[in-house]
Amino acid sequence: MNVIWEGLLAAVRMLISLDPEVLEITWRTIQVSVTATIISIAIGIPIGTVLALTRFPSRGFWVSLVNFGMGLPPVVVGLVTWLMLARYGPLGMLGLLYTPTAIVVAQSIIASPIVAGFSMAAIQSVNPKLLLQIRSMGATRFQFLLLLLWEARLGILSAVIAGFGGVISEVGASMMVGGNIRGYTRVLTTATVLEVSKGNLELATALSIILLALTFVIVSLLSLWQQRKSAP
Repeated sequence: MNVIWEGLLAAVRMLISLDPEVLEITWRTIQVSVTATIISIAIGIPIGTVLALTRFPSRGFWVSLVNFGMGLPPVVVGLVTWLMLARYGPLGMLGLLYTPTAIVVAQSIIASPIVAGFSMAAIQSVNPKLLLQIRSMGATRFQFLLLLLWEARLGILSAVIAGFGGVISEVGASMMVGGNIRGYTRVLTTATVLEVSKGNLELATALSIILLALTFVIVSLLSLWQQRKSAP
């Protein structure tokens, strides 16, 4: 309990004193996680929409693949991303390994199936009679999709929250492809692991508390927006 208490006090001290390194790591964590979440939304929602609305011979395989991807081990994603971005890998000429972009790529791979799976479930839960009503009103395909996504907005916001939760708490892939380089690729999760390995439990606890507080604030804002949308 002393470690947790001391960590809480250290977190408060670092925030009040505006510790430059902590602020830098926190800001980088926000940038990387939000960017990865936006990319996963751009990839996941269209995939979820297609799987929810269409029927084709291999659809069951793709649905299983999305569901499988929702439980992808981050370390495996990190290893595959590392092999792809390594100097001798197929994307090595881009020089992205051990950069914040590499972390964004790995986290997007982790979050995209989560967003796709939740989006597919949200769209499938829309009342079929409502879909027939929209079609009967003569809506174009684009208008139909917009109305459909609007009706499924609460579930899609849950997909966004789940995707964000998946990326901001991720550490294995970020460590492998980012390298935890001080002042460049270090984020709150990798910094916490580093401080634990060094035996600085007080600082590790402080960083964990800051990460929890940051996650709570962002998820709470999304949840408030979600609940406002659900209000009659």
